[in-house]
Amino acid sequence: MNYRFKKNNLALIRFVLKVMNSIRAYLKNRFDAINNNKLKQNLLNAIPFWVGALLTGVVAVIYAKLFVLAEEGTAYLFHLDKRLFFILTPICFVAAWALVNKYAPYARGSGIPQVSASIELANPKKYAIVSKFLSFRVILVKIVSSLIMVFGGGAVGREGPTIQIAGSIFKKINDLLPEWYPKISKKNMLITGAASGLAAAFNTPLGGIVFAIEELTKTHFSYFKSALITGVIIAGLTALNILGPYLYLGYPKVNNLSWWIIFPVILVAILSGYLGCLMTRFILYVLRKKSFLKTNVSKIGYCLAGGLLIALMGVFISMETFGTGKEIMQQILLTDQKYTEWYTPVLRFLGPVISFTNGGAGGVFAPALSAGASIGSVVSAFFELHHSNANLIILCGMVAFLTGVTRSPFTSAILVLEMTTAESIIFYLMMAGLTANLIATLASKHSFYDQLKEQYLKEVDA
Repeated sequence: MNYRFKKNNLALIRFVLKVMNSIRAYLKNRFDAINNNKLKQNLLNAIPFWVGALLTGVVAVIYAKLFVLAEEGTAYLFHLDKRLFFILTPICFVAAWALVNKYAPYARGSGIPQVSASIELANPKKYAIVSKFLSFRVILVKIVSSLIMVFGGGAVGREGPTIQIAGSIFKKINDLLPEWYPKISKKNMLITGAASGLAAAFNTPLGGIVFAIEELTKTHFSYFKSALITGVIIAGLTALNILGPYLYLGYPKVNNLSWWIIFPVILVAILSGYLGCLMTRFILYVLRKKSFLKTNVSKIGYCLAGGLLIALMGVFISMETFGTGKEIMQQILLTDQKYTEWYTPVLRFLGPVISFTNGGAGGVFAPALSAGASIGSVVSAFFELHHSNANLIILCGMVAFLTGVTRSPFTSAILVLEMTTAESIIFYLMMAGLTANLIATLASKHSFYDQLKEQYLKEVDA
């Protein structure tokens, strides 16, 4: 009896173990299947972002090289015979406007407000309208028009246009996905595209991420952080591997700062922040007045007048009127020539106003940085600052002026930080950005890009 009981118990134990092993095997297979499906789903979701980022990096590099060639062409002609610009600049201004006006009206200007408007319209009811802002045609017109502008001496940059170009690339990839492909958020694709564009344009991956969070979206970051970060990294690495390791501005010295330097920092932040905001208010004012020009003849007349005015300032005052102003920043940051002429900030203020309102393609990011750098240089001269102290004030001026334009203090600070690897002064850069943002907000409640975005949204709804 005892033997039978033991035998039955052993049989029961074996049966229980067998059932448990079967359950474990079943659960393991199910778990592996779930994991494989999840991995497959994540991979399929990520591939469009990676492809878009790769293409963005390549196009951004090509665009950057063409932009440099255009600026070198400007310098060559200026030294050959500066009088040529009395003809060249007005013609280029008209050509850049005409190209945009005929083929892609929403390729005009920076590109950042267009991307912001596209993100807002990225829903099933209004997504078709996004093609007006982001398309292959916009890419071509944006590149060619901005190159014509800068070749003619226009004070425009390529960073805003690169963001719109990148947004167009990501949109096109999303549109080309087949019906069976897992659905991907159109809004997240556009946000990642814009961030990748900024990262590739400046070689600033952190700046691209902060820009996406601070400027482009109010949604919760965690919903698309993986796609955004990998997209920014791929775009940045693509540009980095083609161009090689580089910093947009170089390695200015910012060590051994004076203890009292915080006072000039606050001053330059107030001045630059207010003037950055004032420049955008001038641009918006001119654009409103220009809207009353209904005929193409009157618009061509405006382009001719603006081009002639830029040429007059460049020929009779200084060549520093022309282009992005990158050379100004590099000179005062990386050489012993820390001080610019008192009129340089005026030229760097008026140049973008005239160029941006012309109606061709071109951004204000780089011109804003150069304007802030020139203000910082003048403030440094006033306080007779040298070496590291002067460099700090110049960098803070750049952050503050860009903040006055964009109302994005953290993006501005991170961009300048990554352009120079000046990690030791991050406190000063942040303080300059926040001070400038406060001053700009007191001067005008609504940001430049937000006002332009609302204008574009009204136009497409009309």
